[in-house]
Amino acid sequence: MLSSMRLPFKILPMHKRSRVLVIGTTADYIEWIRTARPDQVVFITAPDVRQRAHEPEPSVIEEVLCDLTDERDVFHSLKAHLALFDLHPVGVTCFDCESLALAASIAKWLGLSFPSTEAIDHCRDKILSKSLWQKYGIDCPDFSLVRSAENVLAFFSSIRGRCVLKPVSGSGSELVYVCDSVQSCQTNFEIIQEQLGRRRRNRLYTTRDSLAPRIIAEECVEGEEYSCDFLLEGERVRVIRVTRKIKAAHKPFGTTRAYIMPASLPRHFTETLLPRALSEGARALALTRSLCMADFIIRDNRIVFLEMTPRPGGDCLPYLLRRSCSLDILGLAIDFAANRPVSLPNTDRMPPHVGVRLHAEKAGILKHLEAGDLLEDPGVLEVHFPRHPGHEIILPPADYDTWLLGHIIFSPASGADPESECNNLCKRIIVEIEQVPS
Repeated sequence: MLSSMRLPFKILPMHKRSRVLVIGTTADYIEWIRTARPDQVVFITAPDVRQRAHEPEPSVIEEVLCDLTDERDVFHSLKAHLALFDLHPVGVTCFDCESLALAASIAKWLGLSFPSTEAIDHCRDKILSKSLWQKYGIDCPDFSLVRSAENVLAFFSSIRGRCVLKPVSGSGSELVYVCDSVQSCQTNFEIIQEQLGRRRRNRLYTTRDSLAPRIIAEECVEGEEYSCDFLLEGERVRVIRVTRKIKAAHKPFGTTRAYIMPASLPRHFTETLLPRALSEGARALALTRSLCMADFIIRDNRIVFLEMTPRPGGDCLPYLLRRSCSLDILGLAIDFAANRPVSLPNTDRMPPHVGVRLHAEKAGILKHLEAGDLLEDPGVLEVHFPRHPGHEIILPPADYDTWLLGHIIFSPASGADPESECNNLCKRIIVEIEQVPS
């Protein structure tokens, strides 16, 4: 249980009516947080999230259900809820990209600390973020807004290498394609266009300046990809964790198979270069005090930023942190939002841990999922399968959520290849999927 785990900092009491607002998160995060931080949070949740949830329903005081696409409805519902239960909001936090703009608006309305709507726009819009990084001399991929396949071909020819196509306001590997030929430029642009057309009501693909989804072409920067969480306070940066990504073979481009923590970076990177680069990159985006995530690649001994956003990393990363160094990153986000003191463990000196994600190999209805003999393996620390029989699996590009079945966290054997260990562990999982007739 979360309550029995050792935490690296003392939890100070909050006033019984003080609450941090968590804007638009998932049911599993809600259950995690309300267990780890009881009576400290109010969740602003979309009704469909609650309808699909398998987790226990929060008490009436803990959650406000409202249409997150209607800012006026959110403000009205939240105001009524706070008045009804005599609650005092002391902070705002957010774990999902599509809810960041709403969180910024709520924080401004309540006079609470959170990055501005302008900073959120800079982070959510990949054209804006890379334009600002280039303006301030911060390394990032060359890029171009592309409105047609001809635009893609022109950019592809200009960089004389592979290019990556993705939505301007997307997240992670969703609808991300690599192009290495004229034909792939044409085909991938058309796929993204078609899929964005089907996602017009998806909050992930809308920005404040336009409801029409847009596409960006970037140079494909070769090299190992890393992810990190950090605290930004003024110009001071405290790095929480740095992980190296293992990319999934034979899966959509950019799909992360696993995370290795700590990343094997030279000490001068983690102690000097990375904090300085994170501070400069965040300032360029107008980010202020916040808990942030950044993805980057190291090229020619320089940090090349791919993305930066004011929320902690998702996927299996919170579970990996909790298992490897007893750090509850979700609880830390609550404390940080409430201006409570936080301390961080030294992850650089910890033994390596790996979080591997399990993706379904085919579409259909999940019939059976079990760990087999994995729990008897002394190197396996956690097996987490949140999917239940009856779960419908839809593969990319139509859907990037339902094919993720869960994760495994393990401690790699000394001298072993983590990628090979990931493959071997996943082969031991028993998965039965019933294909649905087309």
